[in-house]
Amino acid sequence: MGVPARAVGLVLGYGADLVFADPRRGHPVAGFGQLAAALERACWADDRTRGAVYAGALVGIVTGVGWAAQRATSGRPVREAAMVAVSTWAVLGGRSLAREGSVMAQLLARDDLPAARDRLSHLCARDATGLPATELVRASVESLAENTSDAVVAPLLWGAVAGVPGLLGYRAVNTLDAMVGYRCERYRQFGQASARRGDLVNLVPAAVAAALTVAAAPLVGGRCSEAWRIWRRDGSRHPSPNAGPVEAAGAGALGVTFGGSNSYHAVAQDRGTLGDGRAVVVADLARSVRLAQAVGLGAMLVAVAVAMVRRNRG
Repeated sequence: MGVPARAVGLVLGYGADLVFADPRRGHPVAGFGQLAAALERACWADDRTRGAVYAGALVGIVTGVGWAAQRATSGRPVREAAMVAVSTWAVLGGRSLAREGSVMAQLLARDDLPAARDRLSHLCARDATGLPATELVRASVESLAENTSDAVVAPLLWGAVAGVPGLLGYRAVNTLDAMVGYRCERYRQFGQASARRGDLVNLVPAAVAAALTVAAAPLVGGRCSEAWRIWRRDGSRHPSPNAGPVEAAGAGALGVTFGGSNSYHAVAQDRGTLGDGRAVVVADLARSVRLAQAVGLGAMLVAVAVAMVRRNRG
């Protein structure tokens, strides 16, 4: 039977992300973001229907391109594997996340708070104005956990299930959620469809990411049983049904406490308290990077297994 082209492509794309990371310029996801921003300026209204049409059109276009690419390579294993590999590399962000976590650790170790506040935007949309070092560390560690699920685990699983359309369509949904899926005045109505789609497509991947975090806990000095306990107890305390399980499992694996009040687009949000451990410190950033890398590798192995099962059933 052999290894299916989809599985080969996922492995090659995962490897390409580790080696090459995201390009500094001309990244296709950045190009999609620019298109989405331009369309938002042209059609924004404080209206749910307008926002739903906006999100549906953008996701539909990108998914359609993926479907056409997959159909064009169907029955040609080498071309199919290459197309899946390129698409996987384009949508993954594991290497970039690890790099940003390491940069933040270096800046905070030097106590360069102005530079660290500026750099935080590379990890999340949290308002960094005036944040002390303790809050910058917490924001970075929490974002590494959540973004590993969003930018590594979820695209790999969607690629395993649906191939190129799954990879590209997921990334489009996730990008729109990150751009307009906020509970602020401007996006409360317009961004609702994007936010709900983002929640929906990440439900299963978030659970997988949390489970992989539990399994990887010993690699960062934690215990699987503790990570599992905190995930099951605290995952629902977070307002996000997807970030909650991942961050709770991460807090348990690292033996720290996550959560608190965060500001997004001038709106304060209570993210609950996750974990029983101490407050995070700068040294936890390096541990978080190792944990994220282990979760990413585990997700790749799960994705390959899913792709092989689907081919055998097909």
